[in-house]
Amino acid sequence: MVTSAFLPAPAAAAASVGAARPHLCARRPREASAASAATRRADALTMKQASSNGPVSRTASPGDSNGAVPSSAVEPPLAPRANTLGHVIVVGLSHHTASVDVRERLAIPEAEWQSAAQELVDRCDSISEAAVLSTCNRFEIYAVANHPQAGVHELLASLSERSGVAPSGLRRHMFMLTETEAVWHLLRVSAGLDSLVIGEGQILSQVKRCFELATAKEGMAGKILGRCLNTAVSAGKRVRSETGIAKGAVSISSAAVELAEMRAPTDSGKPIASCAVVIIGAGKMARLLVQHLLSRGVENITVVNRSMERAGELAKMFGDADIKLRMLDEMVDAVVGTDLVFTSTGSADPIINARSLGPRLEGAIASGTRAVDSQLMLIDISVPRNVAADVGDLPGAAVYNVDDLKAVVAKNQARRRRLSLEAEDLLHEELTAFNNWHHSLGCVPAITKLQKHAEAIRSEEWERVQGKLVGLSKSERKAVEQLSKGIVAKLLHGPMVHLRSVEDMKERVQTLKNLENLFRL
Repeated sequence: MVTSAFLPAPAAAAASVGAARPHLCARRPREASAASAATRRADALTMKQASSNGPVSRTASPGDSNGAVPSSAVEPPLAPRANTLGHVIVVGLSHHTASVDVRERLAIPEAEWQSAAQELVDRCDSISEAAVLSTCNRFEIYAVANHPQAGVHELLASLSERSGVAPSGLRRHMFMLTETEAVWHLLRVSAGLDSLVIGEGQILSQVKRCFELATAKEGMAGKILGRCLNTAVSAGKRVRSETGIAKGAVSISSAAVELAEMRAPTDSGKPIASCAVVIIGAGKMARLLVQHLLSRGVENITVVNRSMERAGELAKMFGDADIKLRMLDEMVDAVVGTDLVFTSTGSADPIINARSLGPRLEGAIASGTRAVDSQLMLIDISVPRNVAADVGDLPGAAVYNVDDLKAVVAKNQARRRRLSLEAEDLLHEELTAFNNWHHSLGCVPAITKLQKHAEAIRSEEWERVQGKLVGLSKSERKAVEQLSKGIVAKLLHGPMVHLRSVEDMKERVQTLKNLENLFRL
């Protein structure tokens, strides 16, 4: 199955991955700082071109229970191996295969996606292109390798070094996909079919941002990965415009508010509309939280943020709402005096823990400020987490994180699964188009060879008849030469168009052989 297909290493390779492997992903000297990423991409591709395009065994095993295949996983259409300039691979983990504490060990801020990709290309001998996609629900490295298995194992070793988790520990939670399966996975991710909330729109924006950064001046996506990411963005847009999968679909922020709406009567003893709400953070996620809360009739909203200016900008977006603002050093006071808290900041460490919140919460309950039978709800939608795990042990506190949002979306799964079938039909078309383009790269050398062969024959014949053209003027000789070039170009046009249009790989390989035999290339 696609979404959790594991590629176990051969015995020797598995043993060496677990041990120190100085030659695997060993850091090569970095180029001078003035060298552009585009130059580095070209150098990497030149240095790492594979001579091994033959069959490679690819054994899929289910892994352990931590890496169980989700019920929504769908097998992609099979395609034979292409003799191309590189193989698309993906190594990563998601909410399907790893809990939030594992995901946050590998999380990379968006500002570091380019530098992380550059580091991978520098360190991994078989990787020529790379791009990072790191969100609250997934961490994925897309790359182009000259050998699929070598690329997978090098990426795994590099991620192990970066996270401090042994390769064996990472392998339990990670999926490792190559070629058609890797492209199919990316298309499903962009379409929102692999998301916690099927059809949600935020992941398309994140894949688009991945494409923009990877293809920018300092990015590490070349011809193949750039085309792959661009296809994914286009496919994601097409799925949302041609199916109803985005209608009624919710983002993480919307799911968080739905969870609060479900739990508020039980935890706080009142409906969400009557709750006092504190939002910690003032970014895009906070804006979406305010939007969803207002749509549910919540009136008492307080935004806590480090920058009062940014919090004020958020409040201005909702001019009709009475949104209160507080500084981050007033956070504990705001939290203790409210019913419901959402945390959404970019902090790498927890900002709320039992040591700071516990005594204040106990004091509020003892003084009667907070009801004994009412719990303070804290919904943490940040990765890494903003609320420490020990807060959940406090009496009077109910803590939820992104993993708890799965219950919220369960009721919508049946309808979205039906729509996902329509979406996958469109994705199959996009996958076929990309595979045809990717496989056609293998025709380029043969086409080039044919053109050179034809031009050599034309040039030889042109030189042979020069003595018979002495009576022609310079312009007439040029016209005759252009005529000869035009005839050759038209004769070659048909075979080249046919070669590029052949979709079946076996037929294309046979056509190439016939072409080489026919013209003695």
